[in-house]
Amino acid sequence: MTVGFLLCSDPLRPRRADPHFEREARAVREADAPLALVDHDAVAAGRAGEAVSRVPVGFGPVWYRGWMLRAERYAELEEALLARGCRLLTGARAYRSGHELPGWIGCFGGLTPETVVLPLEPGGAPPPGELLTRLTAGLGPGGFVVKDYVKSRKHEWLEACYAPDPAALERVAARFLELQGDDLAGGLVVRRFEEFQGPQVRVWWLDGEPVFVGPHPDEPDGAAAGPGDLGAVRAAVRELGVRFVTTDLVRRADGAWRVIEVGDGQVSDWPAGADPAVLVAALLGGRP
Repeated sequence: MTVGFLLCSDPLRPRRADPHFEREARAVREADAPLALVDHDAVAAGRAGEAVSRVPVGFGPVWYRGWMLRAERYAELEEALLARGCRLLTGARAYRSGHELPGWIGCFGGLTPETVVLPLEPGGAPPPGELLTRLTAGLGPGGFVVKDYVKSRKHEWLEACYAPDPAALERVAARFLELQGDDLAGGLVVRRFEEFQGPQVRVWWLDGEPVFVGPHPDEPDGAAAGPGDLGAVRAAVRELGVRFVTTDLVRRADGAWRVIEVGDGQVSDWPAGADPAVLVAALLGGRP
């Protein structure tokens, strides 16, 4: 059975791909693969049925390549597509596992900074300092990085991301939650701070094998070379069991490569300097 692709449509010209994904759309067309468009804004607003109205009935198995979606919205997209005879090759449960930190953190022990997770509802009260102190006692006396299940606010590093010591953690966590507001994904994540050096490297995995190693999109001029031995990361990716994921790696100050983020490959940004035909060919070569 032929594998197809779903890309986000242009909000202003819904019959065309979003300009951010036009290069990938062109690569799909050049590969003679099926292509359909979905309205990301409609999915994000809870109108999944409307969002998939341009997907042909009986479209078959597909990879989604588009903007991030909350896990619950992705599940609604999956249901709406199934009603039209279209199956996402990453199901909703797998998407949550690859997209949200609690889903993948257990498989990457020893490869990633030590972490604690506190589920919270968007807009809820920030946790008191006593609770944070108790939860993070096992992370050591050094600094901490604060984020939610999906994103950090690294551009507000000293204000809402990095706490240099336990005394600053309550303030930084409260400010992070304030700035995230209703966009908070899942809850609060506190990670042990590790000193990194050099650019990040993103590894793209399909069915447990690396299909592309390149720069992180936030650092497009960074080195594309990753660790010479990906064996430990490969084992963790296979244990996770999600077909299409990315891992972001960076060197620690002592030279060790560390996994700092895992993401669902469908919503991971492809580097601007890389040929999207490489990704399209890999996804077409995977099992249907």
